[in-house]
Amino acid sequence: MRKPATIEHLYLDFDGFFASVEQQRDPRLRGRPVGVVPYEGGRTCIIACSKEAKAYGVKNIMMVDEARRICRDLILVPQKPDLYRRAHNALLAEIASVIPIDTVKSIDELACTLDENQRRDPAELAMRIKRAIRYNIGATITCSIGFAANRHLAKIAGGTQKPDGLTIWHPHLMPGPLLKVPLEDIPGVGRRMAKRLAGHRVGTTGHLLELAPKQMRAIWRNVTGERLWYALHGYTIESPQSERAMFGHARVLPPEARNLDDAYGVARLLLIKAARRMRRADYYCRGLMLWLKFYDDDWSDMRTLPQVNDDQAVLSALTIMWDMMTATMGRKVRVLRVGVTLCDLTPATARQLDLLHNDDADRQKWERIGSAMDALNTRFGRTVTNLGIWAPPKGGNVGGKISFTRIPSAEDFQ
Repeated sequence: MRKPATIEHLYLDFDGFFASVEQQRDPRLRGRPVGVVPYEGGRTCIIACSKEAKAYGVKNIMMVDEARRICRDLILVPQKPDLYRRAHNALLAEIASVIPIDTVKSIDELACTLDENQRRDPAELAMRIKRAIRYNIGATITCSIGFAANRHLAKIAGGTQKPDGLTIWHPHLMPGPLLKVPLEDIPGVGRRMAKRLAGHRVGTTGHLLELAPKQMRAIWRNVTGERLWYALHGYTIESPQSERAMFGHARVLPPEARNLDDAYGVARLLLIKAARRMRRADYYCRGLMLWLKFYDDDWSDMRTLPQVNDDQAVLSALTIMWDMMTATMGRKVRVLRVGVTLCDLTPATARQLDLLHNDDADRQKWERIGSAMDALNTRFGRTVTNLGIWAPPKGGNVGGKISFTRIPSAEDFQ
C-alpha cells in the first residue's frame, strides 16, 4: 500500500442522468423541472429528477404529491430504460475518445486512471471531456468531475461542486478540502453509520479523520472501516473483486394492477427475466426469494431449490410460494411492490447434481427448451416465445427498468 504524491484518479458523475437524457431527447423539457416516474398516472414516486427540480427541493424517491407541492411546475415523464442504456453507451464512447475508462461504476458514474501526461493539466483534460459530451451528444447532459490521489477521494471531490462541476484535490492540499464535506456525504458512511459514529462521539469528517485504522474497523465491525481510513488518508486502495451473489428484479405496480392476480403475473414475468439473465451469465441457483410490499404490511420468504437455471423449475417454486403467501395474507390485500431474487449461485462449470432428486433427465429437457426459447428471443430481439402468457403491465420495462447500480443489456428489453 502506498500514498501517492500526486493526483492519479478521475471520477465522473453525470448530473441528474435520467432526467437530463429526457431533456436532451425532448427540447420542450430543457430548462424546466422534470421528474422521471415509473409510469403515468396513479400514486407513485419520483425515480430521478433534473437539476431544475432539485433547485426547488425535489429529491429522488420522493412521492409525486409531495414533489408537486414543492414544485407546481414539475413535469412528470415516464421512464424509458432502453433510452438511458443507449445514452450511457454513447457517452462512454465519447469519453473513451478522450481518456481510457478504467471502471464503469454504474450507469451514471465511471472512473479513470491518469497517466503522467494527464496529471499535468487535469483542468484541461476535464474540459476536453465536457466539450466532447456537449458537442457530440448534447449540451443538456452535464457531468461533475473530481481528481484526487485515489478513486474514493476523487468521487468525494466530484460531488462537492454539482452540477457541471470540476474539483481537483492535490495531495499537498489534503485533508483541508475534505474537512468541509459533511460526514454523511462520505461514501461508506450514510445515515445509519452516522448514528453509530455519533455514539462514538464522531460527528464531523474531522472527527472521523482523527480515528485510528483499528478504531474504524471496530466501529464498522469489519475490514471496510479500516479500508475507508486508508482511502480517506490518501492511500491507494484496491477494492476486492466482487462475486455475483444474486439475480433479481422488483417492480412498483400501477394502481390498476395492485390485486393478487395481476401481482402474480408481474412476479412471474420478473422471475423469467431474472432466469434469462442468470443463464446468459452461466450460473445456476439454489434459492428463490419472494417479497411483497402491501399498503400496511409486507411478506417475504425463501425457498431452497436443487441447482437449476430453467424457467420451469423456478416458476414451479414461485407458484408454491405464492400459494403460501396467499394462505397467510388472504386474497383481499393490495400489493404495492413485488420482487423476486435468484440466490445461492453456482457457476455452470461447478454445478453438482442432487442425487436425492434424481430428476436430471427432466432438468436437461427443460434446459434444452429454455436454450431454444432464449435463442429465438435473441434472434428476433424481443420475447416471441416463453412459458405461459407474456403480458407486461402498464409502463412495460419488466426486467429492464431504470437502474442506478446495474447497466441493463439489450437482452433485458426483449
